[in-house]
Amino acid sequence: MKRPVEHGAMAVSGYTVPWHMAAGTPVALHLSSSRPVRDVRIVRLDTPSAELMDWRVKATGDAASHRDFDHGSFLKIMATELAKAAEITSVAFEVYLTRNDGARVLFESGNLRLGLEDGRLTSGHDGKLFEAGEILPANTWLTVEISSDGGGTILKIGSDDLLSPYRLHRQLDLRWSPSGDVVFGTSAANDVRTLNAKFAAIALQTAVGRIAWTFPTLLPSGPIASAGGDSALLLEAVNQPAFCMTSRRWDGSSFDPRLVPSHYDAVHCHDDDMGALQWPASYHLHVPAEASAGVYAFEVDHDEGSERIVFFITSTARRAPLLFLVPTATYLAYADEFLPAHLYEWLCEDRGHRFAIDNNLKSLYDYHSDLSGVSIVSYRKPKATLRDDYNYPLCGCPHNLPVDLHFLRFCHNNGIAFDLITDHGLHERGLAGLEGYRAVITGSHPEYMSVEMEHALRQFAAAGGSIAYLGGNGFAGKVAFRDDLMELRRSPLEAGRTWDGPIAEQSLSITNQPGGHLRASGRGEFSLTGVAISLMGFDGARPFTRTPESRQPSAAWLFDGVAHETFGDEGIVLGGAAGYEVDATDPHLGTSPDTTVIARATGFPSSFVHDPTRWYEGGAGELESRRCAEMTLRHLPSGGLIFCASSVAWCGALPTGDATNDVGRITMNLLTYLAAAKSRPDPDRRTGSD
Repeated sequence: MKRPVEHGAMAVSGYTVPWHMAAGTPVALHLSSSRPVRDVRIVRLDTPSAELMDWRVKATGDAASHRDFDHGSFLKIMATELAKAAEITSVAFEVYLTRNDGARVLFESGNLRLGLEDGRLTSGHDGKLFEAGEILPANTWLTVEISSDGGGTILKIGSDDLLSPYRLHRQLDLRWSPSGDVVFGTSAANDVRTLNAKFAAIALQTAVGRIAWTFPTLLPSGPIASAGGDSALLLEAVNQPAFCMTSRRWDGSSFDPRLVPSHYDAVHCHDDDMGALQWPASYHLHVPAEASAGVYAFEVDHDEGSERIVFFITSTARRAPLLFLVPTATYLAYADEFLPAHLYEWLCEDRGHRFAIDNNLKSLYDYHSDLSGVSIVSYRKPKATLRDDYNYPLCGCPHNLPVDLHFLRFCHNNGIAFDLITDHGLHERGLAGLEGYRAVITGSHPEYMSVEMEHALRQFAAAGGSIAYLGGNGFAGKVAFRDDLMELRRSPLEAGRTWDGPIAEQSLSITNQPGGHLRASGRGEFSLTGVAISLMGFDGARPFTRTPESRQPSAAWLFDGVAHETFGDEGIVLGGAAGYEVDATDPHLGTSPDTTVIARATGFPSSFVHDPTRWYEGGAGELESRRCAEMTLRHLPSGGLIFCASSVAWCGALPTGDATNDVGRITMNLLTYLAAAKSRPDPDRRTGSD
């Protein structure tokens, strides 16, 4: 159902295609605006102060105007497809209703509409609506069959639920005449809220045979072809519903769609699904071939202010020994987070979140209106919270992009050269995207990554490269990418933080691999870096204190020039170096014995909560002693090292401009060491494997 963009919180919104690109390639800006656009220019954001670029931005002729959002997914067989078939005598399908209020449409074709009104079945034709008086049961699989018997139309609905069987057999007061599109889950005009429901096993009976569709477990890249009949007919899944969902055939015997695909042949439609937007491009830019890699934005001026729409220019050739890995997966997972007021206390206002609420946008932290989790998202949408001036309402301070920009500006101020790759780019290129570099540097919160990304980092370290993990709660959640899409299926391990999905529906539709934590697949966190999230909280951050082990020769160089035992008592994220989400070691969960804890932060307020996935043998006493963040260092046999700052707030504790502090000294010592270090791979050590 289309609705105009609500611009009350932000007069201008938009997105770029692509989101990241190499120098010398084009990028388009797609805008919606409620105000006249005065000017569009390019600014670089990762330099000490925003740098205006003299690049020519060209208008396309399709001026920025007030656009629409199209909410809600549904299924459709076009009339042009139906025309290829013989006369249709019946249609059958399976449906699993979830939560639906108000007026909805279950099925529409020609002169027949089956609907719901607050769960009560309705049928209508010729503009008239007749209440059937039956409340269709939700949360159980129903089979629906509509057939024409020559003199009228017969509707049959049934459930095989042993405890609550349901049967409806009704003669409708019309003769169904299939014409136009056949639509499941909305009206033919798409002028009502779409249905929250799973669909499966759609079939048409014609005069010459049966035509049926089976929904694949792997996310299709286009319409789905039928089986049966003289020619394949195409069915469209409109506006990105969720595939690889349990169907009527699922019996709990397997949680793997690769083993029992017939158990996962359903698609889940939601009334707030939103696929890739198709707004026309209003402006084009051809990025100059000599452009430096970095973080940029289209700055769009209007008569009441301006907005910046961020994109990334990546490196195509190695120019520096260090490579910064932009955590676009985390940025996209958080983009447009709802943060509903009945669940969270806001400590500050942010126009991006207000824009998301006003427009019913969803992040991968949010849930649909039927309480199922949002699991797939496109970067072809406004990312209203991805801004350099963003403040996260739950902590009242910068989060994600502005914290990473704080680090990159520190590098520029101190002459630390770096190349740049996005994690989506790393997913596509694998180890080839890292080869030749001495170290990979992460941002403040590299929480999400694909199996391919994690494997490439592991191969890189095994071959002598180093990893400087300058954040917290990283390498944790598994995602999958395809084109503009990213998918995340959350697991019950994450209960209490955000939505969690059924174990049976954890498999990713893009790959059919299990979703959830990388840790559950024997990867990520502990096995790669040696640390994982231990605490999360939004009150005051804490400083770190050196451990005796930090004075060993293998670690002491990190602290050259650091005068104090305790450091990091200031910063833009909660006022310190250890905060928001912090990590700690755990040998029982995979921390390598050669991982050294070189600093520790303690004394966190009681509002900081423990990671619910950890269990402590010593009970409450041990749990209390593990209320800490642990900075670690590990020297690898390959010659590389892995450094873990173990805090989302670490980069925010870096100094600005010409100022200096101990967090800055430690970070400078680390980066200069990594930039100068030469890997020392062991020729007898086999690399490139887990």
